[in-house]
Amino acid sequence: MQRRDFIKLSAALGAASALPLWSRSLMAAQPRPELPIPKLLTPDARGAMTITAQQGTTNWLGQSVSTWGYNGNLLGPAIQLERGKPVTLNLRNQLPEATTVHWHGLELPGEVDGGPQAQIAPGATRTVNFTPDQPGATCWFHPHQHGRSGYQVAQGLAGLVILKDEATEKLLLPKIWGIDDIPVIMQDKRLSADGSKIDYELDIMSAAVGWFGNTMLTNGAIYPQHAVPRGWLRLRLLNGCNARSLNITASDHRPLYVIGGDGGLLSEPVKVTELSMMPGERFEVLVNTLDGKPFDLQTLPVRQMGMPLAPFDRPLPLLSIKPLQVMASGSLPDKLVEIPPLSAQDNLKSRWLQLSMDPELDRRGMLALMERYGHAAMAGMSGDAHDNESMGGGSHSGHQMNTMENGTAQSMPGMEGHTMEHNPGSASKGDAPYDFRNGNKINGVAFDMTKPSFDVKQGVTEKWTISGEGDEMLHPFHIHGTQFRIISENGKPPAPHRSGWKDTVRVEGWRSEVLVRFNHLADKERAYMAHCHLLEHEDTGMMLGFTVSA
Repeated sequence: MQRRDFIKLSAALGAASALPLWSRSLMAAQPRPELPIPKLLTPDARGAMTITAQQGTTNWLGQSVSTWGYNGNLLGPAIQLERGKPVTLNLRNQLPEATTVHWHGLELPGEVDGGPQAQIAPGATRTVNFTPDQPGATCWFHPHQHGRSGYQVAQGLAGLVILKDEATEKLLLPKIWGIDDIPVIMQDKRLSADGSKIDYELDIMSAAVGWFGNTMLTNGAIYPQHAVPRGWLRLRLLNGCNARSLNITASDHRPLYVIGGDGGLLSEPVKVTELSMMPGERFEVLVNTLDGKPFDLQTLPVRQMGMPLAPFDRPLPLLSIKPLQVMASGSLPDKLVEIPPLSAQDNLKSRWLQLSMDPELDRRGMLALMERYGHAAMAGMSGDAHDNESMGGGSHSGHQMNTMENGTAQSMPGMEGHTMEHNPGSASKGDAPYDFRNGNKINGVAFDMTKPSFDVKQGVTEKWTISGEGDEMLHPFHIHGTQFRIISENGKPPAPHRSGWKDTVRVEGWRSEVLVRFNHLADKERAYMAHCHLLEHEDTGMMLGFTVSA
């Protein structure tokens, strides 16, 4: 059956009565869009394709909003590559500012990785050539312009990379793009008061906790619906949010079978009912729709500063899935691909990466968060850890917190229409100006594009410890140029569905250990990056460059 037939049939489905009450209310409040399916872009006969970063407009809730996209108004196509086949990518920049294109998850030489040094000026084109050589995986591409990554991703620049290889293609998994193989790109947004643009500001609060929105999008649409065949459905999930972690589940509690992570398929499916996803992470999930009952893919509230505010303080629907009568052909294999056991850790070179926030940024950022949204925005975490003097009983701040808790903050209707009222460099009227743009650090140093922090030898396995000790913040830590294995995550063994190939590890108040190896070179001019993928932390210094030499 062709996808257009699914779309026609989905319009006739009367499944609203089977959905939870809050889903039905949301459905009644606005027209139900169909899930946009990104175009699958493949290289031409010469192995080439063109990606253009451009301005556009997108309609949300009847309002035309200025957005950015690749080859379109918002987001981008899904680029399909094959292992071992060379590709030429012509990267055109038609934006009013410089940008880069980073191939997140692909193991590529530093010269084509697309880090912050690989700038493309407005009106210019950069051509990169590479041959992907790694297991099949769901990766993605996005800007990596230092100091502007958060802004440019928030405007809409993101797209999937679907890497195929022989081993994964032999499996009888769902493979029909947009029908039983579904891309699901999840992002939160916040609009300006007049609704004409995306309301992004890198200020003292977002530098501390990240930029977050009050509206959730799936493939660029608000709570869309999608008609699917009955049987096994493959969902390629990407948390494309700037800072928000998600906790994915089915509204009727049906199980999710995780078959793959950042760097490709697992050795066997892992059954879960909830799937936590940090910014930048991908998971491939199979869901059984054989019973024909509609359900929602949803995100549950998470414990993360700034993120439990309405409408994220309760289960929030992301995608309405409506099975049809036609049967699917894919299956859930018992075994997937071979993943080697963790290599021995004896006598490995070790590196320590300490993530930290300047105490003044920490103090002012938390004050700004609570002054604007109330203590509920702290997600149950102690304010004392962030401002012992002011939050612990200082006359001005203590009075401010009591005022916020006793009514002002609670009367706020979610986050709609709010803009930062304070000076971007100040948390309250009594504070002197403060430059927060280098307030986040690794090993006590903010990012310096001209000074790589260390050199790694090509093909040599190392053990890296990334520490978030002394900090309650979530840090999704991403390393360029590799797919690594997690030894421990916050002091615990990785969950089974996180034990495969990864490029992002969770660091949250404790230490995480990974085994890394780099198969390609990266020189000083095109160094690899290692950074927090909470984009506002990255943009304000929590990133370092490193080289790989033979």
